[in-house]
Amino acid sequence: MKPHARTITVSHLARIEGHGGIHVRLVGDVVHEVNMDVFEGSRYYEALLKGKHFLEVQGIITRVCAICSASHTVTALSALEKALGVEPAEHVLHLRDLLELGATIESHALHVFALVLPDFLGFESVIAMSAKHPAEVAFALKLKQLGNRVQQLIGGRAIHPVNLLVGGFGRLPDPADVSALRDALRAALDPLMGTVELVASVAVPDWPAEPTLYMALKPQQDAYGFRGDVLCTSRGESCAVERYADLVREYTVEHSHAKHSALGSGESYMVGSLARLKLWGQFLSGRAREGFQRLFPDGVVDNVLLNGRAQLVELIHAVERGAELCDALLAMPADGGKAAEYQVQAGRGVAAREVPRGTLFHEYVLDDDGRVVSANVITPTAQNLANVERDMRRAVETLIAREPDIREQRLKLGLEMVVRAYDPCISCAVHVVRDG
Repeated sequence: MKPHARTITVSHLARIEGHGGIHVRLVGDVVHEVNMDVFEGSRYYEALLKGKHFLEVQGIITRVCAICSASHTVTALSALEKALGVEPAEHVLHLRDLLELGATIESHALHVFALVLPDFLGFESVIAMSAKHPAEVAFALKLKQLGNRVQQLIGGRAIHPVNLLVGGFGRLPDPADVSALRDALRAALDPLMGTVELVASVAVPDWPAEPTLYMALKPQQDAYGFRGDVLCTSRGESCAVERYADLVREYTVEHSHAKHSALGSGESYMVGSLARLKLWGQFLSGRAREGFQRLFPDGVVDNVLLNGRAQLVELIHAVERGAELCDALLAMPADGGKAAEYQVQAGRGVAAREVPRGTLFHEYVLDDDGRVVSANVITPTAQNLANVERDMRRAVETLIAREPDIREQRLKLGLEMVVRAYDPCISCAVHVVRDG
C-alpha cells in the first residue's frame, strides 16, 4: 500500500509584513516539498531606477516599503556617495545612525511584542494578549511611537524620509528637540529592561533548531553597531562589502515572486538580529549586555525561534545608543552637519547596512551625467527565504517524529511561528527579475 499523501497549506500568513503563504507536501511522514510562497506583486524597482538621475534615487527607493524606508534611504545614499566620491561629515553619519536606530526601535518593538510574543504566550493576536498583559502592550506601542518620533525628527517625517541628501541633510534638527529626544530615550530604558523578565520567562521550543550558517557586517571600532565595511560569516569567511557578489548569490524559484539567496558554496544562511548577536554579541555593552546575558545565558544557540529575544537585546541597544548619539550631536558645532560638496562623475558605489531584518545591500553604477546605468538591491528577507524553508522542513520533521498523531492545526502553527520568527518584509523582497 502506498503511503498516504497530504498537503498542509497556509493560504495567507498573519502577523507578517506583506502577503505570503506556506505549502508543505507530505507522503506518509516524509516531507517532500516545503515552499514559502511569496505572491505579493513584484516592484521591479531596480529596473525602474535605470536611467534616473542619482538625485531621484532616494525618493523612489524609500517607497519600496514603509517599515524599511529609512534603511533603504540611508543605504542608497551611502552607495551613491561612494560612486560620487563623497565623504559625509561625522555629524551627518551620527544623524543617519540615529535615524536608523529609530527605525530599529519602531520595527523591533512591533515585531517582538505584537507579532511574535502572542505565539509564545498562547494568544491569537496582540489584542487578545493585551487583556492579560495590558502594561507591556501599552509600553510596546509607546516604544514604537518613540521610534517614529526619532525618524520624524531626523528624516522630516516618520516614514519615507525627505530630509536626507547626498552628503548631508536639508535641515538639521533643533538642539532643543535633540535634547528632549535624549530624555525620552533615557526614560524608556528602565521600563524596557523590565520587559526582559517577561520574555525570559517564556519557554522557547527547540523543534526547528538546526545548525545554522550566519552572516553579518563586522561592526566598526569593535563596538556593537549597524555600520561596517566587511562581511563575515560564522564559518570564518569574510570579504569587503564591495565584493559582496563573491559571497552572496541570488537565484529565482518558481513558487515565489522573491528571489532566494545562497552563499557561494550553495548553502542557505541567516541574517538579522540572531546572526548579529552570534557573530558580534561580545561587543555589547551597558544595559544591552545585561539583557543579552539574561536572555542568552548559554550564548546564542541555533534556533530561529530565539530571534525575538535577539531583537529585544537590540531594542535595548538602540534605545541606549540613541541617547548616547543625542549627547554626541549636542556636543558638536552647530555647523558640523553642513552637506559635503561634490562633483557629478561616473562611478560605482556599493553600500551595506545592518537594518532591522538583516544585511541590506545597495549597488549603483552612474554615468558621466549622474544617471543610473544599473542598480542592484539585495534585501534581508530575500537572503533569509531559503533558510526559512529549511527551518520549516526541520520543524515539520521534528514535530511529526515527536508526536506521530499531531494535529494539522498544530503543524500549521509551528510553520507560521518559524516564518514569523524571521520577521520577513515581503514588500522589500518582491523585485524578482527572471534569469535568462
